[in-house]
Amino acid sequence: MLSSVFSAGLAGIDGFLVTVECNQKNTLEGFDLVGLPDLAVREAKERVRTACSNSGYPFPFSKITVNLAPADRKKEGSGYDAAILAAIFQGSGVIRRGVDLSKCCILGELSLSGALRPVRGALSMCLCAKDAGLTDLFLPVENAKEAATVEGIAVHPTPNMRALVAHLNGEALIPPLPTSPFSASMQTYPVDFADVKGQAMAKRAMEIAAAGGHNILLIGPPGTGKSMLAKRLPTILPPLSFPEAIETTKIHSVMGDLGDAPIVTCRPFRAPHHTMSPVSMVGGGATPMPGEVSLAHNGVLFLDEFPEFPKQVTDSLRQPMEDRKVTITRASGRVTFPCAFMLVAAMNPCRCGFFGHPTKACTCRPDDVKRYISKISGPVLDRIDIQIELPSLSYEELAAKGQGGETSAVIRERVVRARERAYDRMKNDGIYCNAQLDAAGIRKYCPVDDKASALLKAAYDKLGLSARGYDRVLRVARTIADLDGSDVILSQHMAEAIQLRSLDRKYWG
Repeated sequence: MLSSVFSAGLAGIDGFLVTVECNQKNTLEGFDLVGLPDLAVREAKERVRTACSNSGYPFPFSKITVNLAPADRKKEGSGYDAAILAAIFQGSGVIRRGVDLSKCCILGELSLSGALRPVRGALSMCLCAKDAGLTDLFLPVENAKEAATVEGIAVHPTPNMRALVAHLNGEALIPPLPTSPFSASMQTYPVDFADVKGQAMAKRAMEIAAAGGHNILLIGPPGTGKSMLAKRLPTILPPLSFPEAIETTKIHSVMGDLGDAPIVTCRPFRAPHHTMSPVSMVGGGATPMPGEVSLAHNGVLFLDEFPEFPKQVTDSLRQPMEDRKVTITRASGRVTFPCAFMLVAAMNPCRCGFFGHPTKACTCRPDDVKRYISKISGPVLDRIDIQIELPSLSYEELAAKGQGGETSAVIRERVVRARERAYDRMKNDGIYCNAQLDAAGIRKYCPVDDKASALLKAAYDKLGLSARGYDRVLRVARTIADLDGSDVILSQHMAEAIQLRSLDRKYWG
């Protein structure tokens, strides 16, 4: 007796449909599992056999061959268990003859008791099932809310195999979960820009970075507020759109770190330690998994003590920062992870932290300062649009009563208006913020008046900017003009953009 049901697997962060075919012959007993399964899938034979018995059903005494198609694609993980047992039940008659499973997708790892355990990547697999035209998805209760964010497919939270069989036989239906309405949340942040005292220029730089999606480098002595500013950047970014939330959730679902939330509703903020490896940063492994750059997708990647990161790690950021995606190639295949993140890097001006401090003496020798700064390669620095120096705060600034200035909500309103202005201008080219502009986009969308052009030429010669640095100045100037509501980049916009890269000359010139 031949039977088949649908399940789904993961390739990177995307799901793919798997047909579980089961053939049973009334000959000698045996259980073969084919279709390029990994070790976890091969072990499903014992889980399936025991779960069947403990669910109260006799395991068929026959020769069972299960094929996971397509057979040339590697199957990994334990999420096929429930579909394998359902295919066996269909062939043995536990699921009644005539029950149509052609529009059903079944996911879940089996415990030995027959209960369904949660799997990673449920959202990706649900989207895959919907795109394949399937109408019903049966999966563990813990994954149901995550999958229920997808419209157009009925999601049935299934506690165990007995409940699944009862539903398919029409004895006790499992009602589908209602589709969860998406609402971007901006109220989950416990911090606010109003907490930061002083540093008016740095706050302005953070606003510009948020409005254009630009990378930013904060340089200053210890205690000047670099980490405070970085942690508050997500509070002024625009709310996540539904497509952004779905793509972000797929990444975190594959990594299994969604927690109790069915979907990511606010922009990620990742702050890895400087002892991390290149694989942890950009992703990889024998089975490629997303790294920190992908976990920060549509959010912020904060690298504190930037020069302390191994040079191999910081250099590995070059391609992801430029292409907004990471492609990892292994013997088993090639996987691409998205990584459209904003980089916020923070560093001291030297190893002791007091180079250029107005009152505290720097204990580093000039060669030590250059050696410390040179840990950041020129190509990486070129990809950071904004470089801003934070001065030490005075006692009067710290002791001032009341809040430190504008709240995040007020700043976010200006950021959202600037982003909307940029989107309306560039949406036909699929560009959503100024940081995405390439050379052709800069020529098209960055008109410059004569005074601003002369100012840029003088800065180019004086600062020794590279061609990429030249483009970065224009992108930042375009964002400043958007915040000012101007269609043309004027001299004041260009002057401020150049000022935000003047550290090139001080530290690297």
